[in-house]
Amino acid sequence: MTTPHSYDAIILGAGAAGLFCAAQAGQRGLKVLLIDHAEKVAEKIRISGGGRCNFTNRELDVRQPHKHFVGRNPQFCRSALSRFTPADFIALMDRHGIAHHEKHKGQLFADRSAEDIIAMLLAECALGGVERWQPCKVGSVSHDANGYLLATDRGPVRAPNLVIATGGLSIPKIGATDFGYRLAQQFGLPLIERTPGLVPLTFDGAAWEPYAQLSGLALPVEISTGSKKERMAFHEDLLFTHRGLSGPAVLQISSYWQQGTPLSINLAPNVDLAAALAQAKLRSRKLIANELATWLPSRLADAWVAQDAELQRPIAEASDKALNRLAERLSRWEITPNGSEGYKKAEVTLGGVDTRVLSQQSMECKTQPGLFCIGEVVDITGWLGGYNFQWAWASAHACANSLQPAVTGL
Repeated sequence: MTTPHSYDAIILGAGAAGLFCAAQAGQRGLKVLLIDHAEKVAEKIRISGGGRCNFTNRELDVRQPHKHFVGRNPQFCRSALSRFTPADFIALMDRHGIAHHEKHKGQLFADRSAEDIIAMLLAECALGGVERWQPCKVGSVSHDANGYLLATDRGPVRAPNLVIATGGLSIPKIGATDFGYRLAQQFGLPLIERTPGLVPLTFDGAAWEPYAQLSGLALPVEISTGSKKERMAFHEDLLFTHRGLSGPAVLQISSYWQQGTPLSINLAPNVDLAAALAQAKLRSRKLIANELATWLPSRLADAWVAQDAELQRPIAEASDKALNRLAERLSRWEITPNGSEGYKKAEVTLGGVDTRVLSQQSMECKTQPGLFCIGEVVDITGWLGGYNFQWAWASAHACANSLQPAVTGL
């Protein structure tokens, strides 16, 4: 048998978390091998934020991670996020001269291209002397007294530390697989059920018929799901699609929505529609649809009115009851998705490796020494807006600073 090449750490997955972890560990003097089955690194960075990568968020509150992260225990990410903050990643961008800007709600993007961030991470890996094998497939993985032995299509490799940074199941066309989850299960790590997150939602064909023609229409809304303590709401833009709803409002709420439960959408969140329609009735001879178009996109107003014969008349001729009912329905549109667009359109994967078996300081498995899990493979999912990338950087940093070199000369 070929003698395995030895390293201090082997990192599986050359995405955001894997690249950053490899760079940080390499710069601490560790001998690092980074392996990925895809030809290109960091495809998610490349396509995110319209190609400009929403790399972090200034509004992240490290003291209250449950405000921007979901999972069985969002508090788990507090330690890593407090030790590597958005300001720390911004400082790295500044050192590399990468200009960036804030869009809204703290979301930061590269001015020019996501490629600049990828080039920065690769430069940081080079600085740490990281060896990178791509494309390279990993076959069997085993563990013994000497650490982890991996069979790869470039030969066997060994290290006392193995880092799973393989990401989730979202967007399989850019290389997402379940390899990290299978590896976690091989070593007895429990998994929280995985589902698509930050994903467009779909609706029953017949129920959606009146709205299918609105594809491409966007407007600001308040969207909510759940009741009482469980209620979650967002003020964001909604986008109509042929099959359902998308846009930031729906992507955000999708991480909280439960199958079979309705969404409640206020289509005119900044207007008291009942009062506005009552005022319009006193002074206007226009059709109801034309008056509605003062506060809603006209295509939406037309589609809404077309569903009720009572509303297809001048507003002055409408009954107060009909106008109040219209205001109520537009302010609290209840509609129940039948599902989502699935992993092909999901930006992230909810669920993953159960945080109860990981150290929040180091990301090392408590039950399997030398095995670490970082980034999206873990049951921590951020909101839309740069939070998932910040979790990738922070969990990678926590892990890299905990990796110990191999003991030699024994």
